[in-house]
Amino acid sequence: MLDIQSKTHNARVPITAIQLAGDIDSSNFQVFQEYVDEQVVQGARYVLLNFREVKRISSAGLRVIHNLFNKLRDIHKDVNDDELRKKMSTGAYKSPYLKLTNLSPHLSDVFSLGGFEIYIEVFEDEKAAINSF
Repeated sequence: MLDIQSKTHNARVPITAIQLAGDIDSSNFQVFQEYVDEQVVQGARYVLLNFREVKRISSAGLRVIHNLFNKLRDIHKDVNDDELRKKMSTGAYKSPYLKLTNLSPHLSDVFSLGGFEIYIEVFEDEKAAINSF
């Protein structure tokens, strides 16, 4: 079972911190997708995903995160697709709108293999992540 909760931190910008608990896989990724979509509809523009209580994530869960990255980028329009590709290929782009925290070593490996660390910053500590926005 996947449990999702969120709270807003009023930092330099309002940050929606989403706490995930449980494995994320093909049986429940739609719950995750609907939750993050609803957060964006309700005005979330800076999102921190906290994986402290997640042991496993499947490709379906990774797609939800990538979809969220694209939605936030479409809202903010910080770089066009060509600029994004160039910056990502040189390591010069990290999303200013989406960050991750508290990845276990296994999850860190999964995100690394999926290429997520190329464009999404990962923090060990939620407070450091919040301060980075």
